[in-house]
Amino acid sequence: MDVHATITKAIQTGDLESLNVVLKANPDFATARLDGQRTPLHIATDWPGHFPNVTATISALVNHGADVNAKFIGAHSETPLHWAASTDDIAALEALLDLGADIEAPGGVIGGGTPLADAVAFGQWQAARRLIERGAKATLWQAAAMGLMDRVEEHFEAGIRPEPNEITSAFWCACHGGQQQSAAYLLSNGANLNWLGYDQLTPLDAAARNGNIQLQEWLRQQGARTAGELKLSQ
Repeated sequence: MDVHATITKAIQTGDLESLNVVLKANPDFATARLDGQRTPLHIATDWPGHFPNVTATISALVNHGADVNAKFIGAHSETPLHWAASTDDIAALEALLDLGADIEAPGGVIGGGTPLADAVAFGQWQAARRLIERGAKATLWQAAAMGLMDRVEEHFEAGIRPEPNEITSAFWCACHGGQQQSAAYLLSNGANLNWLGYDQLTPLDAAARNGNIQLQEWLRQQGARTAGELKLSQ
């Protein structure tokens, strides 16, 4: 087994002894792009995440020089924190933040956004809430998806009203997050009830995917329809 494969296996199995042996003998590997794109910290947070001893693994890598804010090389430039957020890996997320990870790092697959953008878009709600607790800023759509009404309302009280498409997008995200209160607020502020949005889903479809029956019933009462129903009506 080559050294790169040994490091990857050690990270994914939580084998700290093997990891430390390799890093002591090859200190540059802590920052190496083992496959040309990912650093060892990316491997520690890559899907599906939740690897054994991940907190200690991350600490060991950083102690050997790993850059906690290293960016993926590829179609996007996500940091390890983006990946921890995308897999709802709270242990990895906390370890990275405690070691100085930039909570507002750009480069996510979701519009080049922050780790919070990834967490919310992928429905990783534990990670999203923990990022907020640790001080992450929330855009309108992120606040709506999480039901953070004080932050939602701030966007309308800041003196510059959000654009109609931004309101509709936030409404869709509120349904994606199962948040009826923020959905109702945004609908009252002009959101498009039957916008065919992300993943080719309407807000009603997004609520159904979320599994919130009460929200689905409320949307139906407002006149919401599924993407299939909209297609049939054309």
